[in-house]
Amino acid sequence: MSSLNCLVCKSDFSVEEDATTGEIVECSSCGQEHEVHAVKNVITIELAPEIEETWGE
Repeated sequence: MSSLNCLVCKSDFSVEEDATTGEIVECSSCGQEHEVHAVKNVITIELAPEIEETWGE
């Protein structure tokens, strides 16, 4: 497991070593979703994109 800091509340949370790029992980403290980016076994995160409604368009 990799320990990362939440980009919002700065709390530590864990991400599985086998997490794949594009996987969404959630901070256990504040619930913020982050998107996993893995490069050569180094896991980094970015804020997950918000889901937008198309409202039938």
